[in-house]
Amino acid sequence: MIEKLGLQLYTIRDFMKTAEDIRESFRKIRAMGYTVGQTAGCAIPYAEFGRIAAEEGIEICGTHDNFDLMVTDPALSMENHRCLGTTNMGIGGFHAATVADVDAFIEKANHVADIIYEHGFKFTYHNHSHEFMRFDDGSTTMERLVEGLNPEKTSFVLDTYWVQHGGGDVRHWIEKLAGRVDILHLKDMGRGPDGPFITEIGNGHIWWEGVLETAEKAGIKHYVVEQDYWPGDPFESAAKSAAYLKKFVK
Repeated sequence: MIEKLGLQLYTIRDFMKTAEDIRESFRKIRAMGYTVGQTAGCAIPYAEFGRIAAEEGIEICGTHDNFDLMVTDPALSMENHRCLGTTNMGIGGFHAATVADVDAFIEKANHVADIIYEHGFKFTYHNHSHEFMRFDDGSTTMERLVEGLNPEKTSFVLDTYWVQHGGGDVRHWIEKLAGRVDILHLKDMGRGPDGPFITEIGNGHIWWEGVLETAEKAGIKHYVVEQDYWPGDPFESAAKSAAYLKKFVK
């Protein structure tokens, strides 16, 4: 069962540009049953964003933030995250052309993790489907990340849609990364004449009963809906996903 339902705020990004819009957006999603948010950048100062979230009853569970800042000024990046009230310092992914690119990224990420872990933070990585493409040596970015990132000081934001889009089995990857996934992105996959597409939870083909049962056994802490694109109003899509997931929320 889901204790608290979250929304990746990228879903409503067009309505997160001013303090007034952010407050109103938080009120709208709170009314749908979302009590947790994950940022995808902040259009206003972090302290103000965090204050508004707290005032509107939205807990920030993690971020997709600036990796370059984490590398060059980890102290400032940590302070930004303190303002949001989260210890999960994350990025939305990266593209690697070669194995060397992946290994260089892992080295940087582990260096960041070493620094921030001493202050109570953890580095988080969100996958897409390109991490499942194979290099000439047969390895994938995802496999190398799992092997190379420090399991104590980093964690994954596992995305259900992108795992399935990459050819993976969602439940297998949740089990494989048990103890290393603090945030699970709930994102459904529909199928149309032009191929797979992102859709509202319950409107696609992912077997949510099985996924959520596996996630609970794996100790997932945060369940966060994300819909990158939508057919009309993103708030309507977020409401549909929340309504479907209501039966899984405690």
